[in-house]
Amino acid sequence: MSLENILHKVQFCVIGGGLAGMGAAVAAARNGVKTLLMHERPMPGGNASSEIRMWVCGSPQLLETGLIEELRLENHYRNNTNNYSVWDTITYEMVAMQENLTVLFNCSCLDAVMDGNRIVSVKGYQQTTQSFHEVQADIFADCSGDSILAPLTGAEIRIGRETKQEFGESLAQDEADRRTMGMSCLLQAREMTTPQKFIPPKWANSYPDEETIPARGHSMGKCQNFWWVELGGMEDSIADSETLRDELLKSMIGIWDHMKNHGDHGVENFAVDWIGFLPGKRESRRFVGDYIINQPDITSGKIFHDAVAYGGWPIDDHHPGGMLHRGAANTCIKLDKPYTIPLRSLYSRNIGNLLFAGRNISASHTALSSTRVMATCMLLGQAAGSCAAVALKNGKSVRQTALEDYAEIQQMLLEDDCTLPGFTRQISEAVKEAGLSASSGDPEPLRNGRDRDYPDECNSWSGKCGDCVTYEYPEAKKFSMIRLVFDSDLEERRFDHKHLNVPANYFLNAPGRVVPATIIKSFAIIADGKEIVKISDNHQRLVRIKLPFRAKRIEFRPLDSEAKKLFAFEVR
Repeated sequence: MSLENILHKVQFCVIGGGLAGMGAAVAAARNGVKTLLMHERPMPGGNASSEIRMWVCGSPQLLETGLIEELRLENHYRNNTNNYSVWDTITYEMVAMQENLTVLFNCSCLDAVMDGNRIVSVKGYQQTTQSFHEVQADIFADCSGDSILAPLTGAEIRIGRETKQEFGESLAQDEADRRTMGMSCLLQAREMTTPQKFIPPKWANSYPDEETIPARGHSMGKCQNFWWVELGGMEDSIADSETLRDELLKSMIGIWDHMKNHGDHGVENFAVDWIGFLPGKRESRRFVGDYIINQPDITSGKIFHDAVAYGGWPIDDHHPGGMLHRGAANTCIKLDKPYTIPLRSLYSRNIGNLLFAGRNISASHTALSSTRVMATCMLLGQAAGSCAAVALKNGKSVRQTALEDYAEIQQMLLEDDCTLPGFTRQISEAVKEAGLSASSGDPEPLRNGRDRDYPDECNSWSGKCGDCVTYEYPEAKKFSMIRLVFDSDLEERRFDHKHLNVPANYFLNAPGRVVPATIIKSFAIIADGKEIVKISDNHQRLVRIKLPFRAKRIEFRPLDSEAKKLFAFEVR
């Protein structure tokens, strides 16, 4: 007897179900592509899942929209107690309940079949069913972080740090090496009403005084997530993962023992709530695309002609020695403004049908130290999935699509509520030709294709119950969809960690998570005097209502008592 081999034939196969892979798979599926997502863990989310619990960070200057904002807002709506298991159900729902998308959890990719420079199929082993899964597809995306398809296909990669001279990077090395940023096992603590004892295991590291700990701040603040308990940059972050995990556990538990039992660190009433046994990685293999994004691109805030995502996280380069390095844990250079990421950095330059997204994109080591954070990675995934959809629709290769049809991909992303600094969404002809009026205020920003406010730039109309915005035509027209974009308080939420998915530690009497009060929660659509849509529990920023109707006059009426912003009201 032998194990069962199950064959799947799809158009697009995504390897890796972290936020980048989720973005790629969902974007493609929602744009009509038959998609399969293969993920080696029992739940999606990768570093953001309850198995690892890294914060979902991104651009501090310009909070991300698109699929990552959809996730965040769903989490605000359903996860008011900040529970990681609830967050897991939300990420699970996004992929597992998505039409056109098949998900294989607990399935590790272990082989690939090639035809010249093209991938024909990949094979995974699903440990829970003890079966093999063969996936044939037209286009593949590696969002695995560790770039598993690189050794299986011969895709060109880089590992480690470049020289200063190669890209003119002041933060690079005098001589190239294979050192990387390390990995971390995290700890979460919960504040109780009485003192809590902690007895460390005998195998934990001992840090009896401050001199035995590297220069790392370890007071229990609300933003303390122990990211600096890090190892692996001096070793092989893939081959040595198991050994490094063991050492990280010794270090993490030793640090908590130090805080609890050696000096006053303000944690007398805190108890361990969770310890991570799966390390969260920052860097390993990076694919090489037609363009390698680098430090000058990032520090200059470059706007690429083929931009499909953006970042803004500081250049946050962790020392490869991690806990073994006695000096500062990282070099952190904050950026004045966001930068864009080109589509040419999201596909392989030597494998014809391979896209990638996440921390493994075509970037220098220094650039990776900014692009690697997960909100940025989900933007990259959404871009890769959109590229696959356009390539399949137009019958072109990935490279040809990227070079010829990047503007179509950009418009697809903008339509799906992704922000692209420097670009404007094209509005429908039906909106351009309509008469537009409002009971108060200027409604014209609703059809300018810029679906958020910027400093010194208002792109919204504001109204409350009793107000309305109206499109009017000389004669009745047929419509099939209404597109609305609401105000999810992007500007305010980027401060004070309000955008993070779950807190690092649980403090007594911490406020619960709620939907941003700025979102219009109740509204109606009126067509020629007849109410055709009424919603009373909206909690999302992007709302698309698909229904056929015919009308000469279409009104949007907010039903909330307080005046709130609307960024887009479009009929198609």
